[in-house]
Amino acid sequence: MRSYHVNSGAGIEGLSIKEHARPVPGTGQVLVAVKAVSLSNRELMVLRGNYVLPVKPDVIPVSDGAGEVVALGPGVHGVKIGDRVAATLFPSWQDGPFGLQHLPQRGGSLDGMLTELALISEDSLVPVPDHLSYQEAATLPCVGVTAWNALTGDGIGLRAGETLVTQGSGGVSLFALQFAKALGARVIATTSGPDKARRLIELGADEVIDYRAAPDWAAKVVELTGGRGADRVVDVAGLLDQSLKAVAVAGHVACVGFVAGAAQPLDPGVLFASGAALRTVAVGSRSQFLAMNRAMAVNRIHPVIDREFTFEEAPDAYRFYASGKAFGKVVITL
Repeated sequence: MRSYHVNSGAGIEGLSIKEHARPVPGTGQVLVAVKAVSLSNRELMVLRGNYVLPVKPDVIPVSDGAGEVVALGPGVHGVKIGDRVAATLFPSWQDGPFGLQHLPQRGGSLDGMLTELALISEDSLVPVPDHLSYQEAATLPCVGVTAWNALTGDGIGLRAGETLVTQGSGGVSLFALQFAKALGARVIATTSGPDKARRLIELGADEVIDYRAAPDWAAKVVELTGGRGADRVVDVAGLLDQSLKAVAVAGHVACVGFVAGAAQPLDPGVLFASGAALRTVAVGSRSQFLAMNRAMAVNRIHPVIDREFTFEEAPDAYRFYASGKAFGKVVITL
């Protein structure tokens, strides 16, 4: 079998293919023939050497993937050969709050999914919803689960009739838009330019704010909500000052990441004046993954995929994703 390997900081040019013997699953393990993987910002961070979690030398990269079960190790009872499955990013995080014991992660301190065959523990697999292709399922483990956690993981959750603000057209924001509409919420999306605005409207956004035309987009959100502010904001850029000005009193801001150079220090006075809850979100548990999949199945939600590449074209997939031109996910098909 073939796998891509890379060292942290080696860049896209550091990706190389290596040949391996077919793995044999041990106790509690499953052998998965990987059918598709998808890229997210964490994959670029691994290659650039600035990922926040440990990355082992010569790692098989990419956290997100889906495939078919082709062999079972001793003691495996929850899946069978032929099952369509996706793998969780943090294998040991089954439920409840995140903790240091769950830090080992696929495509970092553990080998990832950019391989033809992957050994995966049974308890870190989830079934692929019947209406999704392998390519669509491969987009879920990182940004899909992150978006679901951002909307539902605070113990209250986004409710029908409430207003959500999403930022841009990256993977987390598009999933948050789709999930929010399925939950019956109103969505105000921010973006740059009329083409992206049109596509966000087509996905279900109720209003779109072009932040280039309206740099004070938080004031526009307040205006569109009759002076109240949004119930929730999913902040993907680290624009917390603006997000806290856009959110309603006692609202909720989920911080799911930041863009280098865009994030600014947060004034505690702004946080206190907002009266809002600010929660950092990094992916989610297997339990949340399963709940998200149920919601996707009931509502027939399909992830947005911009472009697919072959296994041999993986470096090109990275380059395209790094260009920032994608609207939706970039997928590598095996």
